[in-house]
Amino acid sequence: MISTEETTKAATANEPKATKKGKTGARSAHVATKKGKATRKAAPAKKAPKAKDGAPGARPVARDGSRKAEMLALLQRPGGATLAELMTTSGWQAHSVRGFLSGTIGKKMGLKVDSAKREGGTRVYSITK
Repeated sequence: MISTEETTKAATANEPKATKKGKTGARSAHVATKKGKATRKAAPAKKAPKAKDGAPGARPVARDGSRKAEMLALLQRPGGATLAELMTTSGWQAHSVRGFLSGTIGKKMGLKVDSAKREGGTRVYSITK
């Protein structure tokens, strides 16, 4: 009878041996590497303040025929202008008109925009001097 030892020897003798070894790199810990010294980056040059149109302290003025000029004309009327009137004049949506009133008229031009509700519930915007 053949022993199990002999059969394993015979099986291994038939198999070819590996001629190349596996390529493995040096192993290192899975940790973040140390950072070098932080260098200071150059700061961008400071820009000169923008000059306003006209004399010092003067308010910027809209060009004739522009949307801005048309909106200012509506807002300076004695009764002011409703949101719907401003939307039809400019062709903008309600949120864009309100952003224009707040950003361009209120902040950039420095004008005070008053907002009031009429009896019917419609809101009226006007510029106070």
